[in-house]
Amino acid sequence: MAITAEEILAEIGPVQEILDEHDGVVNVIDTSDGNIMLSLDGGCNGCSSTPMTAMQIYYSLKKLDHVNDVIFVNGELPEYMRTFIDQKMAKEAAASEENGKGDDEPQGEII
Repeated sequence: MAITAEEILAEIGPVQEILDEHDGVVNVIDTSDGNIMLSLDGGCNGCSSTPMTAMQIYYSLKKLDHVNDVIFVNGELPEYMRTFIDQKMAKEAAASEENGKGDDEPQGEII
């Protein structure tokens, strides 16, 4: 099942609310094969908070079943932040399995 741009934007809604206050824009470029290509534009250009914004978006979208990867075309998410999120999600999954909890348990947010 393919994921649509509308579903992606709905998933990052809380982040978009903050971006709206700063004239930031999330553009969904492609969603082929579960590989989501995004760019952060508008007020995000040159903003020192852009990597943290990208990290929150990456975390939110990687939790979705039909998302394989999230790619920021302008390099807004440094590799070390991507690695941090991947490791965090792996720990959450292991803890969830260890505690016998299913996927219905809410996960934390990066703040």
